[in-house]
Amino acid sequence: MSDFALPRQKSPAVASWGMAMFIASETALFAMMIGSYFYIRFKNVAWPPRGIEEPKVVVPLVLLGVLLVSSVPMVLGALAARDGRLRAARRLVALALLLQAGYFAMEVHLYFDDLAHFTPQDHAYGSIYFTLLGADHAHVALGLLFNLWILAKLARGLTTYRLNALIAIAFYWLAVGVITVAVTLTVLSPAV
Repeated sequence: MSDFALPRQKSPAVASWGMAMFIASETALFAMMIGSYFYIRFKNVAWPPRGIEEPKVVVPLVLLGVLLVSSVPMVLGALAARDGRLRAARRLVALALLLQAGYFAMEVHLYFDDLAHFTPQDHAYGSIYFTLLGADHAHVALGLLFNLWILAKLARGLTTYRLNALIAIAFYWLAVGVITVAVTLTVLSPAV
């Protein structure tokens, strides 16, 4: 039984096209940073430099799994909203937000732990490592703000505008997941 019926759209909304353009530009940005990482890496004999431990693999991969799993309730929330099931959409987006916030909190903790051992100013490795992770974390933080915003909007009901926004935000989280896979595998590459 649906909470609210919205008319079906025949083509993607402008919000989806706008998000697609944003994601395309962000993908290009991350591709350039990852390309820079490997260019610098292959120009240096020691990577990471002496005195810096190789990245630990298990915790970042578990966290990556948590972030990827959080995309499932986001997509299901968008589908629930499309079907007019407002309560289900809210619960699913809230679940995704909980997972994403846990991921973000742990990643920020690890980021500052790494800063205690080396900084971006120390060498090229530190510079590209913190730039890549910082940019990825900033995108996760933006996604958290998107989720909070859409939850506040959905608290007042479901409209076509809010449905389109939720679909665009779910699309954003899928892209953040793919970008985070690339960033995580890049920064873990010295340990593999």
